Amino acid sequence: MRIAVAGAGAVGIYIANDLVDAGHDVLLIEQSLTVQNKSKTDPGVTWFIGDACEVSSLRKAKLDTYDVLVAATGDDEDNLVVSLLAKTEFAIPQIIARVNHPKNEWMFNEAWGVDQAVSTPHLLTALVEEAVSVGRLIEIFKFEGGRIRLVECTLAEDSPAVNKTVSELKAPADITLVAIVRGDHVQHPKAGSVLEVDDEILALVTDQSYEDLRRLLTGKSD
Repeated sequence: MRIAVAGAGAVGIYIANDLVDAGHDVLLIEQSLTVQNKSKTDPGVTWFIGDACEVSSLRKAKLDTYDVLVAATGDDEDNLVVSLLAKTEFAIPQIIARVNHPKNEWMFNEAWGVDQAVSTPHLLTALVEEAVSVGRLIEIFKFEGGRIRLVECTLAEDSPAVNKTVSELKAPADITLVAIVRGDHVQHPKAGSVLEVDDEILALVTDQSYEDLRRLLTGKSD
């Protein structure tokens, strides 16, 4: 997927590097050449020097060729402007925006072109991954000192889990299916629940069972 990230602060660079590591084509938009020269980014990150709040700059960056925009600057006003321009001028399908100050969160909605708003850098990356990935196991976050993970997988057509019931998966005891998201509906997984293409599966796994779930839902191993 082609993903544009606006803002090369610590959060923007974190997201860009994570997404490149995950195999995505990433453009990092930053106004300051000095910031670029001082920054350490993955060699796979493409830089564009320009003001992300200016339509002319976004045209030069060919923003209309991207699938996702992440507004990751440290300024909420800039993030709202970038999001609105990306949606109205360039019809970007998926826009994820960083909220810096909780008091401004109410503004980050569809009226400003924002599809999803979030404040945590790791969760920003996870939301981007979840938005553009089918057939891959995506880590949303860790807890219990990193021993437990909440993960998500959207089932691809070739998933070995498609057309199977939850009980037929025969998942190990340390894998807990939390939810099946199908369209606009969230289902609690039951033994007889049949899994379908494009179902989003949310699950809790341990470090030991992470690869087991990957194999069950994608047919692949790391």
